[in-house]
Amino acid sequence: MPGASRIDDYVAALGRRLRGPRRLKRDLLAEARDGLADAAEALRADGLDRDEAERIAVAEFGDVAEIAPGYQAELAACQGRRTAALLFLSVPVTTLMWSALWRLHPWRPADPADIPAWFMPLAQGVDLVQAATGIAGALALLALGRAARRARRSRLLDPRVLTRGLGVLILVQMPLVALASTALSSAAATSIEALEQYPPAQAVTLISTLLGAWQLASALRCLHATSRTAADVAAERVAA
Repeated sequence: MPGASRIDDYVAALGRRLRGPRRLKRDLLAEARDGLADAAEALRADGLDRDEAERIAVAEFGDVAEIAPGYQAELAACQGRRTAALLFLSVPVTTLMWSALWRLHPWRPADPADIPAWFMPLAQGVDLVQAATGIAGALALLALGRAARRARRSRLLDPRVLTRGLGVLILVQMPLVALASTALSSAAATSIEALEQYPPAQAVTLISTLLGAWQLASALRCLHATSRTAADVAAERVAA
Protein backbone atom coordinates (compact mmCIF):
# COMPACT_ATOMS: atom_id res chain seq x y z
CA MET A 1 0.00 0.00 0.00
CA PRO A 2 1.28 3.55 -0.68
CA GLY A 3 3.44 4.91 2.10
CA ALA A 4 3.81 1.53 3.80
CA SER A 5 7.13 1.01 5.56
CA ARG A 6 9.37 -2.03 5.33
CA ILE A 7 8.06 -3.08 8.73
CA ASP A 8 4.44 -2.79 7.54
CA ASP A 9 5.24 -4.87 4.47
CA TYR A 10 7.02 -7.51 6.57
CA VAL A 11 4.21 -7.81 9.11
CA ALA A 12 1.61 -7.97 6.34
CA ALA A 13 3.55 -10.77 4.63
CA LEU A 14 3.83 -12.62 7.93
CA GLY A 15 0.12 -12.22 8.56
CA ARG A 16 -0.73 -13.75 5.19
CA ARG A 17 1.19 -16.88 6.19
CA LEU A 18 -0.59 -17.38 9.50
CA ARG A 19 -3.88 -19.20 10.16
CA GLY A 20 -5.62 -19.59 13.48
CA PRO A 21 -7.47 -17.76 16.27
CA ARG A 22 -7.87 -14.13 15.22
CA ARG A 23 -7.13 -12.53 18.58
CA LEU A 24 -3.90 -14.45 19.12
CA LYS A 25 -2.84 -13.84 15.52
CA ARG A 26 -3.43 -10.12 15.98
CA ASP A 27 -1.45 -10.16 19.23
CA LEU A 28 1.46 -12.05 17.66
CA LEU A 29 1.62 -9.67 14.73
CA ALA A 30 1.47 -6.67 17.06
CA GLU A 31 4.29 -8.16 19.12
CA ALA A 32 6.37 -8.67 15.97
CA ARG A 33 5.66 -5.12 14.81
CA ASP A 34 6.61 -3.66 18.19
CA GLY A 35 9.85 -5.65 18.24
CA LEU A 36 10.77 -4.48 14.76
CA ALA A 37 9.87 -0.89 15.57
CA ASP A 38 12.03 -0.94 18.71
CA ALA A 39 14.97 -2.41 16.78
CA ALA A 40 14.60 0.17 14.02
CA GLU A 41 14.37 2.99 16.55
CA ALA A 42 17.60 1.84 18.20
CA LEU A 43 19.34 1.84 14.82
CA ARG A 44 18.04 5.30 14.03
CA ALA A 45 19.45 6.50 17.34
CA ASP A 46 22.84 5.33 16.02
CA GLY A 47 22.48 7.69 13.06
CA LEU A 48 20.81 5.56 10.35
CA ASP A 49 17.90 6.92 8.35
CA ARG A 50 14.46 5.35 8.70
CA ASP A 51 14.52 3.18 5.57
CA GLU A 52 17.96 1.74 6.28
CA ALA A 53 17.15 1.18 9.95
CA GLU A 54 13.97 -0.72 9.07
CA ARG A 55 15.77 -2.74 6.39
CA ILE A 56 18.37 -3.92 8.90
CA ALA A 57 15.76 -4.56 11.61
CA VAL A 58 13.71 -6.71 9.24
CA ALA A 59 16.79 -8.59 8.01
CA GLU A 60 17.90 -9.36 11.57
CA PHE A 61 14.40 -10.45 12.58
CA GLY A 62 14.52 -13.23 9.98
CA ASP A 63 12.93 -14.22 6.70
CA VAL A 64 9.16 -14.68 6.84
CA ALA A 65 9.53 -18.29 5.64
CA GLU A 66 11.79 -19.01 8.63
CA ILE A 67 9.75 -17.11 11.22
CA ALA A 68 6.23 -18.13 10.22
CA PRO A 69 6.37 -21.83 11.30
CA GLY A 70 7.08 -20.88 14.91
CA TYR A 71 4.17 -18.46 15.00
CA GLN A 72 1.93 -20.97 13.24
CA ALA A 73 2.76 -23.66 15.79
CA GLU A 74 1.59 -21.35 18.58
CA LEU A 75 -1.62 -20.56 16.71
CA ALA A 76 -2.24 -24.28 16.15
CA ALA A 77 -1.64 -25.00 19.83
CA CYS A 78 -4.11 -22.28 20.82
CA GLN A 79 -6.79 -23.67 18.51
CA GLY A 80 -6.06 -27.15 19.81
CA ARG A 81 -6.47 -26.00 23.41
CA ARG A 82 -9.80 -24.38 22.59
CA THR A 83 -11.10 -27.50 20.88
CA ALA A 84 -9.79 -29.79 23.61
CA ALA A 85 -11.45 -27.66 26.29
CA LEU A 86 -14.69 -27.72 24.31
CA LEU A 87 -14.64 -31.52 24.14
CA PHE A 88 -13.63 -31.87 27.78
CA LEU A 89 -16.60 -29.75 28.89
CA SER A 90 -19.31 -30.34 26.30
CA VAL A 91 -19.16 -34.13 25.91
CA PRO A 92 -19.78 -34.92 29.61
CA VAL A 93 -22.48 -32.25 29.76
CA THR A 94 -24.28 -33.75 26.76
CA THR A 95 -23.97 -37.27 28.16
CA LEU A 96 -25.28 -36.23 31.56
CA MET A 97 -28.23 -34.34 30.05
CA TRP A 98 -29.36 -37.34 28.02
CA SER A 99 -28.80 -39.75 30.90
CA ALA A 100 -30.93 -37.60 33.17
CA LEU A 101 -33.59 -37.28 30.48
CA TRP A 102 -33.86 -41.03 29.97
CA ARG A 103 -34.17 -41.52 33.73
CA LEU A 104 -37.03 -39.01 33.85
CA HIS A 105 -38.62 -40.39 30.70
CA PRO A 106 -37.48 -44.03 30.44
CA TRP A 107 -38.14 -46.14 27.39
CA ARG A 108 -40.36 -49.10 28.23
CA PRO A 109 -41.36 -51.09 25.14
CA ALA A 110 -44.70 -52.85 25.31
CA ASP A 111 -43.01 -56.14 24.47
CA PRO A 112 -39.33 -56.68 25.45
CA ALA A 113 -39.08 -58.98 22.44
CA ASP A 114 -39.44 -55.90 20.24
CA ILE A 115 -36.00 -54.69 21.36
CA PRO A 116 -33.47 -55.54 18.61
CA ALA A 117 -30.55 -57.65 19.74
CA TRP A 118 -28.16 -54.90 18.64
CA PHE A 119 -29.91 -52.13 20.53
CA MET A 120 -28.13 -52.30 23.89
CA PRO A 121 -24.63 -53.05 22.48
CA LEU A 122 -24.98 -50.11 20.08
CA ALA A 123 -26.24 -47.82 22.84
CA GLN A 124 -23.32 -48.81 25.05
CA GLY A 125 -20.96 -48.33 22.12
CA VAL A 126 -22.20 -44.78 21.62
CA ASP A 127 -21.65 -44.07 25.31
CA LEU A 128 -18.12 -45.47 25.10
CA VAL A 129 -17.27 -43.42 22.00
CA GLN A 130 -18.51 -40.25 23.64
CA ALA A 131 -16.62 -41.02 26.84
CA ALA A 132 -13.45 -41.70 24.85
CA THR A 133 -13.88 -38.40 23.00
CA GLY A 134 -14.19 -36.50 26.26
CA ILE A 135 -11.10 -38.25 27.65
CA ALA A 136 -9.19 -37.47 24.45
CA GLY A 137 -10.12 -33.83 24.91
CA ALA A 138 -8.85 -33.86 28.48
CA LEU A 139 -5.54 -35.50 27.51
CA ALA A 140 -5.04 -33.13 24.58
CA LEU A 141 -5.78 -30.14 26.81
CA LEU A 142 -3.12 -31.34 29.23
CA ALA A 143 -0.58 -31.95 26.45
CA LEU A 144 -1.26 -28.58 24.83
CA GLY A 145 -1.14 -26.70 28.12
CA ARG A 146 1.39 -23.95 28.57
CA ALA A 147 3.20 -26.02 31.18
CA ALA A 148 3.90 -28.68 28.54
CA ARG A 149 5.77 -26.48 26.06
CA ARG A 150 9.02 -28.38 26.53
CA ALA A 151 7.35 -31.74 26.09
CA ARG A 152 5.86 -30.58 22.78
CA ARG A 153 9.30 -30.64 21.22
CA SER A 154 8.82 -34.36 20.64
CA ARG A 155 7.01 -35.40 17.47
CA LEU A 156 4.28 -37.14 19.43
CA LEU A 157 3.39 -33.95 21.30
CA ASP A 158 3.83 -31.60 18.35
CA PRO A 159 0.96 -29.08 18.79
CA ARG A 160 0.14 -29.22 15.09
CA VAL A 161 -0.15 -33.03 15.19
CA LEU A 162 -2.35 -32.96 18.29
CA THR A 163 -4.54 -30.16 16.97
CA ARG A 164 -5.05 -31.86 13.63
CA GLY A 165 -5.76 -35.13 15.41
CA LEU A 166 -8.54 -33.47 17.41
CA GLY A 167 -10.08 -32.11 14.25
CA VAL A 168 -9.99 -35.50 12.54
CA LEU A 169 -11.37 -37.22 15.67
CA ILE A 170 -14.42 -34.95 15.74
CA LEU A 171 -15.07 -35.25 12.00
CA VAL A 172 -14.94 -39.05 12.24
CA GLN A 173 -16.76 -39.41 15.54
CA MET A 174 -19.71 -37.11 14.83
CA PRO A 175 -21.10 -38.93 11.74
CA LEU A 176 -20.67 -42.32 13.44
CA VAL A 177 -22.52 -41.19 16.57
CA ALA A 178 -25.21 -39.51 14.44
CA LEU A 179 -25.81 -42.69 12.44
CA ALA A 180 -25.89 -44.83 15.57
CA SER A 181 -28.27 -42.40 17.30
CA THR A 182 -30.56 -42.45 14.26
CA ALA A 183 -30.66 -46.25 14.36
CA LEU A 184 -31.41 -46.24 18.08
CA SER A 185 -34.14 -43.63 17.63
CA SER A 186 -35.74 -45.71 14.87
CA ALA A 187 -35.76 -48.78 17.10
CA ALA A 188 -37.41 -46.79 19.88
CA ALA A 189 -39.80 -44.94 17.56
CA THR A 190 -42.83 -45.09 19.85
CA SER A 191 -40.95 -43.76 22.84
CA ILE A 192 -39.20 -41.12 20.73
CA GLU A 193 -42.51 -39.79 19.39
CA ALA A 194 -43.70 -39.26 22.96
CA LEU A 195 -40.36 -37.83 23.98
CA GLU A 196 -40.46 -35.22 21.20
CA GLN A 197 -43.48 -33.65 22.89
CA TYR A 198 -41.65 -33.43 26.22
CA PRO A 199 -40.31 -29.84 26.76
CA PRO A 200 -37.13 -30.93 28.61
CA ALA A 201 -36.35 -33.29 25.72
CA GLN A 202 -36.77 -30.44 23.26
CA ALA A 203 -34.37 -28.31 25.30
CA VAL A 204 -31.79 -31.10 25.57
CA THR A 205 -32.03 -31.75 21.83
CA LEU A 206 -31.49 -28.07 21.05
CA ILE A 207 -28.50 -27.79 23.39
CA SER A 208 -26.98 -30.99 21.99
CA THR A 209 -27.40 -29.71 18.42
CA LEU A 210 -25.77 -26.38 19.23
CA LEU A 211 -22.86 -28.06 21.00
CA GLY A 212 -22.43 -30.44 18.08
CA ALA A 213 -22.35 -27.54 15.62
CA TRP A 214 -19.78 -25.78 17.82
CA GLN A 215 -17.62 -28.90 17.91
CA LEU A 216 -17.85 -29.26 14.13
CA ALA A 217 -16.84 -25.63 13.56
CA SER A 218 -13.95 -26.02 15.99
CA ALA A 219 -12.80 -29.19 14.20
CA LEU A 220 -12.72 -27.35 10.88
CA ARG A 221 -10.67 -24.56 12.48
CA CYS A 222 -8.22 -27.18 13.73
CA LEU A 223 -7.72 -28.48 10.22
CA HIS A 224 -7.38 -24.94 8.86
CA ALA A 225 -4.79 -23.98 11.49
CA THR A 226 -2.69 -27.05 10.67
CA SER A 227 -3.07 -27.10 6.89
CA ARG A 228 -0.01 -26.70 4.69
CA THR A 229 -0.19 -23.84 2.21
CA ALA A 230 1.67 -23.59 -1.08
CA ALA A 231 4.02 -21.14 0.63
CA ASP A 232 4.76 -23.71 3.34
CA VAL A 233 5.56 -26.38 0.78
CA ALA A 234 7.81 -23.98 -1.16
CA ALA A 235 9.65 -22.99 2.03
CA GLU A 236 10.21 -26.65 2.94
CA ARG A 237 11.67 -27.32 -0.51
CA VAL A 238 14.03 -24.36 -0.19
CA ALA A 239 15.11 -25.51 3.27
CA ALA A 240 15.76 -29.03 1.96
